[in-house]
Amino acid sequence: MNDVLRTARRIVVKVGSSLVTNEGRGVDAEAIGNWCRQLAALAGDGREVIMVSSGAIAEGMKRLGWSSRPQELHELQAAAAVGQMGLAQMYETKLREHGMGSAQVLLTHADLADRERYLNARSTLLTLLTHKVVPVINENDTVVTDEIKFGDNDTLGALVANLVEADALVILTDQKGLYSADPRKDPAARFIDVCTAGDPQLEQMAGGAGSRVGTGGMITKVLAAKRAAGSGASTVIAWGREPDVLLRLAAGEAIGTLFVAATAKQAARKQWMADHLQLRGAVIIDEGAVAKLRDEGKSLLPIGVLEVVGDFHRGDVIAVRDALGNEVARGLANYASGEARLIARRPSSEIERLLGFVTEPEMIHRTNLVLC
Repeated sequence: MNDVLRTARRIVVKVGSSLVTNEGRGVDAEAIGNWCRQLAALAGDGREVIMVSSGAIAEGMKRLGWSSRPQELHELQAAAAVGQMGLAQMYETKLREHGMGSAQVLLTHADLADRERYLNARSTLLTLLTHKVVPVINENDTVVTDEIKFGDNDTLGALVANLVEADALVILTDQKGLYSADPRKDPAARFIDVCTAGDPQLEQMAGGAGSRVGTGGMITKVLAAKRAAGSGASTVIAWGREPDVLLRLAAGEAIGTLFVAATAKQAARKQWMADHLQLRGAVIIDEGAVAKLRDEGKSLLPIGVLEVVGDFHRGDVIAVRDALGNEVARGLANYASGEARLIARRPSSEIERLLGFVTEPEMIHRTNLVLC
Protein backbone atom coordinates (compact mmCIF):
# COMPACT_ATOMS: atom_id res chain seq x y z
CA MET A 1 0.00 0.00 0.00
CA ASN A 2 2.90 2.32 0.76
CA ASP A 3 3.94 2.61 -2.89
CA VAL A 4 0.52 2.40 -4.57
CA LEU A 5 -0.97 5.48 -2.89
CA ARG A 6 2.24 7.33 -2.20
CA THR A 7 3.15 7.42 -5.88
CA ALA A 8 -0.38 7.96 -7.23
CA ARG A 9 -0.59 11.28 -9.08
CA ARG A 10 -4.23 11.15 -10.23
CA ILE A 11 -6.71 9.98 -7.61
CA VAL A 12 -10.48 9.51 -7.73
CA VAL A 13 -12.18 9.69 -4.32
CA LYS A 14 -15.68 8.33 -3.85
CA VAL A 15 -17.72 8.99 -0.71
CA GLY A 16 -20.97 7.26 0.21
CA SER A 17 -24.36 8.66 1.17
CA SER A 18 -24.20 7.79 4.86
CA LEU A 19 -20.92 9.69 5.25
CA VAL A 20 -21.92 12.72 3.19
CA THR A 21 -25.25 13.14 4.97
CA ASN A 22 -24.35 11.92 8.49
CA GLU A 23 -26.61 8.87 8.22
CA GLY A 24 -29.34 10.76 6.37
CA ARG A 25 -29.55 13.80 8.63
CA GLY A 26 -28.58 16.16 5.80
CA VAL A 27 -25.36 17.34 4.18
CA ASP A 28 -22.59 17.07 6.79
CA ALA A 29 -20.68 20.34 6.50
CA GLU A 30 -17.92 19.25 8.87
CA ALA A 31 -17.23 15.97 7.08
CA ILE A 32 -17.25 17.55 3.62
CA GLY A 33 -15.04 20.33 4.93
CA ASN A 34 -12.51 17.78 6.17
CA TRP A 35 -12.40 15.98 2.81
CA CYS A 36 -12.12 19.25 0.91
CA ARG A 37 -9.25 20.36 3.13
CA GLN A 38 -7.45 17.11 2.33
CA LEU A 39 -8.23 17.36 -1.39
CA ALA A 40 -6.77 20.87 -1.43
CA ALA A 41 -3.63 19.65 0.35
CA LEU A 42 -3.21 16.84 -2.17
CA ALA A 43 -3.66 19.29 -5.04
CA GLY A 44 -1.06 21.53 -3.45
CA ASP A 45 1.29 18.54 -3.47
CA GLY A 46 0.91 18.24 -7.22
CA ARG A 47 -1.77 15.53 -7.22
CA GLU A 48 -4.85 15.63 -9.43
CA VAL A 49 -8.02 14.82 -7.51
CA ILE A 50 -11.60 14.08 -8.52
CA MET A 51 -14.47 13.63 -6.08
CA VAL A 52 -17.38 11.28 -6.80
CA SER A 53 -20.00 12.05 -4.20
CA SER A 54 -23.24 10.37 -3.32
CA GLY A 55 -25.77 12.02 -1.04
CA ALA A 56 -28.15 13.94 -3.31
CA ILE A 57 -31.14 11.71 -2.58
CA ALA A 58 -30.52 11.68 1.17
CA GLU A 59 -30.13 15.47 1.26
CA GLY A 60 -33.27 15.87 -0.83
CA MET A 61 -35.21 13.65 1.56
CA LYS A 62 -34.15 15.88 4.44
CA ARG A 63 -35.10 19.08 2.58
CA LEU A 64 -38.47 17.62 1.61
CA GLY A 65 -39.15 16.45 5.17
CA TRP A 66 -39.24 12.74 4.31
CA SER A 67 -38.18 10.43 7.15
CA SER A 68 -37.82 7.27 5.07
CA ARG A 69 -36.50 6.55 1.61
CA PRO A 70 -39.41 6.52 -0.87
CA GLN A 71 -40.08 3.58 -3.15
CA GLU A 72 -41.54 5.40 -6.13
CA LEU A 73 -38.99 6.17 -8.84
CA HIS A 74 -40.32 9.67 -9.55
CA GLU A 75 -40.07 10.55 -5.85
CA LEU A 76 -36.46 9.34 -5.71
CA GLN A 77 -35.64 11.42 -8.76
CA ALA A 78 -37.36 14.45 -7.26
CA ALA A 79 -35.36 14.03 -4.06
CA ALA A 80 -32.17 13.86 -6.11
CA ALA A 81 -33.04 17.06 -7.95
CA VAL A 82 -33.66 18.94 -4.69
CA GLY A 83 -30.69 17.47 -2.87
CA GLN A 84 -28.15 18.05 -5.61
CA MET A 85 -28.45 21.80 -5.06
CA GLY A 86 -27.32 21.57 -1.46
CA LEU A 87 -24.63 19.01 -2.21
CA ALA A 88 -22.98 21.13 -4.92
CA GLN A 89 -23.25 24.29 -2.83
CA MET A 90 -21.49 22.65 0.12
CA TYR A 91 -18.57 21.36 -1.94
CA GLU A 92 -18.20 24.73 -3.64
CA THR A 93 -18.15 26.54 -0.28
CA LYS A 94 -15.71 24.21 1.42
CA LEU A 95 -13.29 23.98 -1.50
CA ARG A 96 -13.28 27.78 -1.87
CA GLU A 97 -12.25 28.07 1.79
CA HIS A 98 -9.02 26.34 0.78
CA GLY A 99 -8.44 28.29 -2.41
CA MET A 100 -9.73 25.57 -4.75
CA GLY A 101 -12.30 25.87 -7.51
CA SER A 102 -14.98 23.24 -8.00
CA ALA A 103 -17.16 22.05 -10.86
CA GLN A 104 -20.36 20.05 -10.73
CA VAL A 105 -20.39 17.21 -13.26
CA LEU A 106 -23.47 15.01 -13.57
CA LEU A 107 -22.90 11.81 -15.53
CA THR A 108 -24.81 8.71 -16.48
CA HIS A 109 -23.35 5.30 -17.26
CA ALA A 110 -24.57 5.84 -20.82
CA ASP A 111 -22.27 8.87 -21.07
CA LEU A 112 -19.31 6.56 -20.52
CA ALA A 113 -20.56 3.74 -22.74
CA ASP A 114 -20.98 5.95 -25.82
CA ARG A 115 -17.59 6.61 -27.37
CA GLU A 116 -18.27 10.21 -28.42
CA ARG A 117 -19.77 11.18 -25.06
CA TYR A 118 -16.90 9.32 -23.39
CA LEU A 119 -14.40 11.56 -25.18
CA ASN A 120 -16.39 14.68 -24.35
CA ALA A 121 -16.54 13.79 -20.66
CA ARG A 122 -12.86 12.87 -20.60
CA SER A 123 -11.80 16.11 -22.27
CA THR A 124 -13.90 18.17 -19.86
CA LEU A 125 -12.52 16.47 -16.75
CA LEU A 126 -8.90 16.65 -17.89
CA THR A 127 -9.35 20.33 -18.76
CA LEU A 128 -10.75 21.01 -15.28
CA LEU A 129 -7.77 19.27 -13.70
CA THR A 130 -5.41 21.34 -15.83
CA HIS A 131 -7.01 24.48 -14.40
CA LYS A 132 -6.66 23.21 -10.80
CA VAL A 133 -10.40 22.73 -10.42
CA VAL A 134 -11.80 19.79 -8.45
CA PRO A 135 -14.59 18.04 -10.39
CA VAL A 136 -17.39 16.90 -8.07
CA ILE A 137 -19.21 14.11 -9.87
CA ASN A 138 -22.55 12.51 -9.16
CA GLU A 139 -24.89 10.34 -11.16
CA ASN A 140 -27.59 12.32 -12.94
CA ASP A 141 -30.33 10.72 -10.87
CA THR A 142 -33.11 12.91 -12.24
CA VAL A 143 -32.94 11.21 -15.64
CA VAL A 144 -31.51 7.73 -14.97
CA THR A 145 -32.10 4.98 -12.47
CA ASP A 146 -28.70 3.25 -12.22
CA GLU A 147 -27.61 4.80 -8.91
CA ILE A 148 -31.09 4.54 -7.49
CA LYS A 149 -31.26 0.83 -8.32
CA PHE A 150 -27.66 -0.24 -7.67
CA GLY A 151 -26.56 2.32 -5.16
CA ASP A 152 -23.85 4.54 -3.89
CA ASN A 153 -22.02 5.38 -7.08
CA ASP A 154 -19.33 2.74 -6.54
CA THR A 155 -19.58 1.65 -10.16
CA LEU A 156 -19.56 5.27 -11.30
CA GLY A 157 -16.41 5.88 -9.28
CA ALA A 158 -14.68 3.00 -11.05
CA LEU A 159 -15.89 4.19 -14.45
CA VAL A 160 -14.53 7.67 -13.76
CA ALA A 161 -11.20 6.14 -12.69
CA ASN A 162 -11.11 4.32 -16.02
CA LEU A 163 -12.19 7.44 -17.90
CA VAL A 164 -9.36 9.66 -16.64
CA GLU A 165 -6.79 6.86 -16.31
CA ALA A 166 -6.48 7.38 -12.57
CA ASP A 167 -3.65 5.78 -10.66
CA ALA A 168 -5.89 4.99 -7.70
CA LEU A 169 -9.53 4.90 -6.61
CA VAL A 170 -10.26 5.57 -2.94
CA ILE A 171 -13.73 4.51 -1.75
CA LEU A 172 -14.60 6.08 1.58
CA THR A 173 -17.40 4.30 3.36
CA ASP A 174 -18.85 3.66 6.81
CA GLN A 175 -16.88 0.42 7.13
CA LYS A 176 -13.20 -0.13 7.92
CA GLY A 177 -12.66 -2.26 4.83
CA LEU A 178 -13.24 -5.83 3.68
CA TYR A 179 -13.52 -8.76 6.07
CA SER A 180 -13.50 -12.46 5.24
CA ALA A 181 -17.07 -12.58 6.63
CA ASP A 182 -19.55 -10.19 8.23
CA PRO A 183 -17.83 -9.22 11.52
CA ARG A 184 -21.22 -8.39 13.04
CA LYS A 185 -22.24 -12.02 12.70
CA ASP A 186 -18.95 -13.94 12.69
CA PRO A 187 -16.48 -13.14 15.50
CA ALA A 188 -13.81 -15.09 13.61
CA ALA A 189 -14.03 -12.76 10.60
CA ARG A 190 -10.56 -11.80 9.40
CA PHE A 191 -9.73 -8.30 8.15
CA ILE A 192 -8.31 -8.23 4.63
CA ASP A 193 -5.61 -5.59 4.40
CA VAL A 194 -4.21 -6.37 0.92
CA CYS A 195 -5.64 -8.48 -1.90
CA THR A 196 -5.66 -8.70 -5.68
CA ALA A 197 -8.57 -6.93 -7.39
CA GLY A 198 -10.76 -9.37 -9.29
CA ASP A 199 -10.03 -12.38 -7.08
CA PRO A 200 -13.32 -14.39 -7.20
CA GLN A 201 -13.07 -15.17 -3.47
CA LEU A 202 -13.50 -11.50 -2.64
CA GLU A 203 -17.02 -11.42 -4.02
CA GLN A 204 -17.91 -14.38 -1.84
CA MET A 205 -16.61 -12.54 1.21
CA ALA A 206 -18.60 -9.37 0.50
CA GLY A 207 -22.04 -9.18 2.06
CA GLY A 208 -25.29 -7.55 0.95
CA ALA A 209 -26.56 -3.98 1.12
CA GLY A 210 -25.03 -1.62 3.66
CA SER A 211 -26.67 1.23 5.52
CA ARG A 212 -30.29 2.29 5.40
CA VAL A 213 -29.28 5.53 3.66
CA GLY A 214 -27.40 4.12 0.69
CA THR A 215 -28.42 1.04 -1.26
CA GLY A 216 -25.00 -0.37 -2.01
CA GLY A 217 -22.78 -2.49 0.19
CA MET A 218 -19.40 -4.12 0.23
CA ILE A 219 -20.19 -6.22 -2.84
CA THR A 220 -20.60 -3.11 -5.01
CA LYS A 221 -17.25 -1.83 -3.75
CA VAL A 222 -15.48 -5.12 -4.47
CA LEU A 223 -16.92 -5.10 -7.98
CA ALA A 224 -15.91 -1.47 -8.42
CA ALA A 225 -12.33 -2.36 -7.46
CA LYS A 226 -12.41 -5.13 -10.05
CA ARG A 227 -13.65 -2.72 -12.71
CA ALA A 228 -11.09 -0.04 -11.86
CA ALA A 229 -8.32 -2.63 -12.07
CA GLY A 230 -9.29 -3.15 -15.69
CA SER A 231 -7.56 0.15 -16.49
CA GLY A 232 -4.70 -0.44 -14.09
CA ALA A 233 -6.03 1.55 -11.11
CA SER A 234 -5.67 0.06 -7.63
CA THR A 235 -8.45 0.68 -5.10
CA VAL A 236 -8.54 1.35 -1.36
CA ILE A 237 -11.70 0.90 0.68
CA ALA A 238 -11.46 2.73 4.00
CA TRP A 239 -13.53 4.31 6.77
CA GLY A 240 -14.38 7.83 5.71
CA ARG A 241 -14.21 9.29 9.21
CA GLU A 242 -10.67 8.11 9.84
CA PRO A 243 -8.76 11.33 10.71
CA ASP A 244 -6.93 12.73 7.67
CA VAL A 245 -7.54 9.47 5.83
CA LEU A 246 -6.70 10.84 2.38
CA LEU A 247 -3.49 12.53 3.50
CA ARG A 248 -2.33 9.48 5.40
CA LEU A 249 -3.08 7.18 2.49
CA ALA A 250 -1.19 9.50 0.14
CA ALA A 251 1.74 9.42 2.58
CA GLY A 252 1.81 5.63 2.25
CA GLU A 253 0.10 4.64 5.50
CA ALA A 254 -1.73 1.31 5.44
CA ILE A 255 -5.40 2.11 6.07
CA GLY A 256 -8.39 0.01 5.01
CA THR A 257 -8.25 -2.69 2.34
CA LEU A 258 -6.04 -2.31 -0.72
CA PHE A 259 -7.15 -4.01 -3.94
CA VAL A 260 -4.04 -4.17 -6.10
CA ALA A 261 -4.53 -3.97 -9.87
CA ALA A 262 -2.78 -6.94 -11.45
CA THR A 263 -2.06 -5.06 -14.68
CA ALA A 264 -0.06 -1.85 -14.98
CA LYS A 265 -1.98 1.21 -16.18
CA GLN A 266 -0.37 1.60 -19.60
CA ALA A 267 -0.48 -2.14 -20.30
CA ALA A 268 -4.14 -2.26 -19.32
CA ARG A 269 -5.04 0.64 -21.61
CA LYS A 270 -3.09 -0.88 -24.49
CA GLN A 271 -4.88 -4.19 -24.01
CA TRP A 272 -8.23 -2.39 -23.92
CA MET A 273 -7.45 -0.59 -27.16
CA ALA A 274 -5.96 -3.64 -28.85
CA ASP A 275 -8.35 -6.37 -27.82
CA HIS A 276 -11.71 -5.05 -26.69
CA LEU A 277 -12.77 -2.51 -29.27
CA GLN A 278 -13.49 -3.23 -32.92
CA LEU A 279 -11.58 -1.07 -35.39
CA ARG A 280 -13.92 1.18 -37.39
CA GLY A 281 -11.47 2.59 -39.89
CA ALA A 282 -7.94 3.88 -40.34
CA VAL A 283 -5.80 6.85 -41.22
CA ILE A 284 -2.65 6.70 -43.30
CA ILE A 285 0.07 9.04 -42.02
CA ASP A 286 3.32 10.41 -43.43
CA GLU A 287 6.86 9.60 -42.28
CA GLY A 288 7.12 12.74 -40.18
CA ALA A 289 4.00 11.86 -38.23
CA VAL A 290 5.27 8.30 -37.71
CA ALA A 291 8.45 9.70 -36.18
CA LYS A 292 6.49 12.09 -33.96
CA LEU A 293 4.41 9.21 -32.60
CA ARG A 294 7.17 6.65 -32.16
CA ASP A 295 10.15 8.77 -31.18
CA GLU A 296 8.61 11.72 -29.40
CA GLY A 297 5.35 10.35 -28.00
CA LYS A 298 3.34 13.14 -29.62
CA SER A 299 -0.34 13.31 -30.56
CA LEU A 300 -1.43 12.71 -34.15
CA LEU A 301 -2.25 16.04 -35.83
CA PRO A 302 -4.42 16.35 -38.95
CA ILE A 303 -1.50 17.74 -40.96
CA GLY A 304 0.23 14.35 -40.76
CA VAL A 305 -2.75 12.44 -42.18
CA LEU A 306 -2.41 11.47 -45.84
CA GLU A 307 -5.59 9.43 -46.28
CA VAL A 308 -8.70 8.43 -44.35
CA VAL A 309 -9.99 4.87 -44.76
CA GLY A 310 -13.45 3.60 -43.85
CA ASP A 311 -16.48 5.15 -42.17
CA PHE A 312 -16.16 5.95 -38.48
CA HIS A 313 -17.54 8.32 -35.86
CA ARG A 314 -15.91 10.51 -33.25
CA GLY A 315 -14.82 8.28 -30.39
CA ASP A 316 -14.41 5.13 -32.48
CA VAL A 317 -11.15 3.22 -32.30
CA ILE A 318 -9.23 3.48 -35.57
CA ALA A 319 -5.91 2.15 -36.83
CA VAL A 320 -3.00 4.44 -37.63
CA ARG A 321 -0.92 3.10 -40.52
CA ASP A 322 2.18 4.23 -42.36
CA ALA A 323 2.32 4.67 -46.14
CA LEU A 324 3.19 0.97 -46.58
CA GLY A 325 0.10 -0.15 -44.68
CA ASN A 326 1.88 -1.18 -41.47
CA GLU A 327 -0.09 -0.48 -38.31
CA VAL A 328 1.80 2.06 -36.23
CA ALA A 329 -0.78 2.69 -33.52
CA ARG A 330 -4.48 2.76 -32.76
CA GLY A 331 -6.59 5.18 -30.81
CA LEU A 332 -9.83 7.09 -30.33
CA ALA A 333 -10.65 9.44 -33.20
CA ASN A 334 -11.49 13.01 -32.26
CA TYR A 335 -13.22 13.53 -35.62
CA ALA A 336 -15.58 11.43 -37.74
CA SER A 337 -14.26 10.08 -41.04
CA GLY A 338 -16.02 12.74 -43.14
CA GLU A 339 -14.58 15.52 -40.99
CA ALA A 340 -11.16 13.87 -40.98
CA ARG A 341 -11.08 13.88 -44.78
CA LEU A 342 -11.73 17.62 -44.81
CA ILE A 343 -8.93 18.46 -42.36
CA ALA A 344 -6.36 15.89 -43.52
CA ARG A 345 -3.01 17.45 -44.50
CA ARG A 346 -4.12 20.77 -43.01
CA PRO A 347 -2.72 22.54 -39.91
CA SER A 348 -4.87 22.50 -36.78
CA SER A 349 -5.29 26.27 -37.05
CA GLU A 350 -7.53 25.71 -40.07
CA ILE A 351 -9.94 23.23 -38.46
CA GLU A 352 -12.52 25.83 -37.46
CA ARG A 353 -12.52 27.38 -40.94
CA LEU A 354 -12.92 24.00 -42.61
CA LEU A 355 -15.49 22.47 -40.27
CA GLY A 356 -17.09 25.46 -38.59
CA PHE A 357 -16.04 24.18 -35.15
CA VAL A 358 -13.05 22.76 -33.26
CA THR A 359 -13.44 19.70 -31.06
CA GLU A 360 -9.73 19.14 -30.45
CA PRO A 361 -6.59 20.31 -32.27
CA GLU A 362 -5.47 16.67 -32.61
CA MET A 363 -6.85 13.89 -34.76
CA ILE A 364 -5.95 11.49 -31.94
CA HIS A 365 -4.62 12.78 -28.62
CA ARG A 366 -1.59 10.96 -27.28
CA THR A 367 -3.44 9.88 -24.12
CA ASN A 368 -5.97 8.07 -26.34
CA LEU A 369 -3.33 6.45 -28.56
CA VAL A 370 -1.25 3.29 -28.06
CA LEU A 371 1.67 2.27 -30.24
CA CYS A 372 1.68 -1.15 -31.86
